Amino acid sequence: MKINHYLSIPDHEIQMTAIRSQGAGGQNVNKLSTAVQLRFDIKASSLPDQYRLRLLCKRDQRISRQGVFIIKAQEYRTQDKNRQAALNRFVAWIRESVKIQKHRKPTKPSRTYHIRRVSDKRRHAQLKEQRRKVY
Repeated sequence: MKINHYLSIPDHEIQMTAIRSQGAGGQNVNKLSTAVQLRFDIKASSLPDQYRLRLLCKRDQRISRQGVFIIKAQEYRTQDKNRQAALNRFVAWIRESVKIQKHRKPTKPSRTYHIRRVSDKRRHAQLKEQRRKVY
């Protein structure tokens, strides 16, 4: 499975099983296993070490203590659509996780910003002052 132009995951590392969906739905839910559970063992994957560590350090409730990432897709009535939805969510999660965040430089508001803000506050206060009743 191709994640981006320099990263891919072999299909045998992604385990998908069909399970029964939860909730209302009548006979279709009671008889068929349309929901899909995707499991990906991060520790045993062939990902580079830096990506594997970044994934394991994420605070995500879908990652078990053993380092297995689990997605459950059950929003569609067919197993194929749920399988594709699970794969799409998995790829999006991996892409977002391996993206390097830019370090934010703390900035300070300029002096002209403070002057303009205070003058706007004064102007607004005067406007409200003029709307008051005269006694």
